[in-house]
Amino acid sequence: MPPRRSSRNKKVAETTELNLEKEAELEEPAKKKSRPSKKQKEQETETTGDQSEEWQNVSSIHEFKVKDINGQEISLENYKDHVCIIVNVASRCGHTKSNYEQFVELYDKYAEEKGLRILAFPCNQFGGQEPGDSKKICEFIKKRNVKFDIFEKTDVNGKNAHPLWKFMKQKIAGPKGNNIDWNFTKFIIDKEGHVVERHKSSVKPLQLVESLEKLW
Repeated sequence: MPPRRSSRNKKVAETTELNLEKEAELEEPAKKKSRPSKKQKEQETETTGDQSEEWQNVSSIHEFKVKDINGQEISLENYKDHVCIIVNVASRCGHTKSNYEQFVELYDKYAEEKGLRILAFPCNQFGGQEPGDSKKICEFIKKRNVKFDIFEKTDVNGKNAHPLWKFMKQKIAGPKGNNIDWNFTKFIIDKEGHVVERHKSSVKPLQLVESLEKLW
């Protein structure tokens, strides 16, 4: 037969249990208070915003901002009334030599006469063929006599892709879908900032002249 608990011990146990319950009641509101409500989360989202998805609501490239090779922020509004070619470049690709030579030729011939602008975005996502930093890239383009605009190294695919590239890919898909397939994928942009053509790596810059002439 189990021993009987004395009335004194019983009172102590009941008092202790009651105190623990009160402590738990005091702690519970604190726990609830520490968790943000759904409304608080919504307000926080509204405050911080999701800049990365705003590209879905724009109508032209002129609404984007990018950074040049020196880290200076540039508004693409500066390219209004210019026909543009936007291209992802790399310094160690099999397409590098021919593309850079022909882009230089295109720019020298049409930049002043027709207002052509070429926007080149170094990208290291394809075979690691643009491994250098901004200084190395600047040294490379100087040797190539590049006068057109070079921007900072940029992702063109994946979750970290620049919104400009997300926008252009959505406007015109490639043969295998939206994603950029390789270095030197080219987008032609009209004077209003609309994406009008997309060309794969194997299409050389001088082959774009016929398309450009329709937009001057």
